[in-house]
Amino acid sequence: MKLVSNQFFSKEYLKVILMEFIGSFLVAIGIYNFAVHAEFPMTGFSGIAIILNRLIHLPVGIGTILLNIPVAIFCYKLLGKRFFLRSMWCMILSSVMIDYVAPLLPTYNGSRLLAAICTGVIAGYGYALIYMQNSSTGGADFITMAVKALRPHLPLGKIILIFDLLIILLGSVIFRDIDGLIYGAIVSYLFAVVVDKVMYGVNAGKLALIVTSDGKKIASVIEETCQRGSTLLKAEGGYQQDKKDVVMCACNNKQMYEVQTAVKKADPNSFVIVLESNEVHGEGFKMLQFGEQGK
Repeated sequence: MKLVSNQFFSKEYLKVILMEFIGSFLVAIGIYNFAVHAEFPMTGFSGIAIILNRLIHLPVGIGTILLNIPVAIFCYKLLGKRFFLRSMWCMILSSVMIDYVAPLLPTYNGSRLLAAICTGVIAGYGYALIYMQNSSTGGADFITMAVKALRPHLPLGKIILIFDLLIILLGSVIFRDIDGLIYGAIVSYLFAVVVDKVMYGVNAGKLALIVTSDGKKIASVIEETCQRGSTLLKAEGGYQQDKKDVVMCACNNKQMYEVQTAVKKADPNSFVIVLESNEVHGEGFKMLQFGEQGK
């Protein structure tokens, strides 16, 4: 039993490392092969590193590491040892990817608008993959994750968007590039949207409220159809004051279609309300954790 447990842990660990490699590679592509050569302000500490690169020709990866040192020390206790060490690993990995791997690939020298779109989508997806492993690339991520740990109810994408807009504004003022400010804002918006969609899309789904006269039968039908549990709520009709059951069930988009079809077949007189659920936590759904929560 112990051997099986160790093998499972090993597979999970390798999966995490693979996701961090892929995420770091996508971040490097977005920053070096699109953002740097388009010469518009980038987000996060990478954005500050790009500003230093254009001013004093300091390599972006090395600049990112130097900027990380004081912030890492400040956020160490709040985010926890495990998150700190994983983030330092991803910071070094992404910096190496930016300075040594991305330059081996061709750079995009076309439309700045297309470069901004590709930067936001590609780098945003890469960062999301890293965040989903309860890690980060350090720097601005340390700050945003610290805010997320203190205020868990705030969407991570919005926290990142606010911080990134400040850095983009700084770069635009220094280089007096109004077009760059607009493109940078596009990158920040796409980045925030992609991060939230990729991360919280894992737990997104539908919530069904089914008004019926036989709640137990409907709950049984749902369990047989998609192996999802449900909750029975007692209700009363507003017009005839007759007793009703409300069956509440959370599931993914595909399963919701199956549930609707099965419920209508089992009880044609049922009343089904389907709502969007941005996040669902519990059995059958993945819980995203940040900082010390993941220890």
